[in-house]
Amino acid sequence: MKEPPDENLLTRIVKGLEDPVEDLVRKDSKFKKMELTPEDYVGNSKAVVEILSDQKALLQRPVIVKGKIDGDGPLKAIIGRPKDRIADFIK
Repeated sequence: MKEPPDENLLTRIVKGLEDPVEDLVRKDSKFKKMELTPEDYVGNSKAVVEILSDQKALLQRPVIVKGKIDGDGPLKAIIGRPKDRIADFIK
């Protein structure tokens, strides 16, 4: 949250995400308060990047990323929940 990803980085994360793209969006009270519809994000990378670029607090955490974040090359990413997924991913 201190250094949220910008639109470019979000796009790269989405492209390399091993999880369903809609899982990057937190469906919490803020999501509900904004009257958003979960179905609008299912398989919709563009919509996910747009909402997360605009509403950083809706980014699911933690997101674990492999690759050069400050570059423009490909990345691999997972959502680190449950946390036991992280060890396998970083091997």
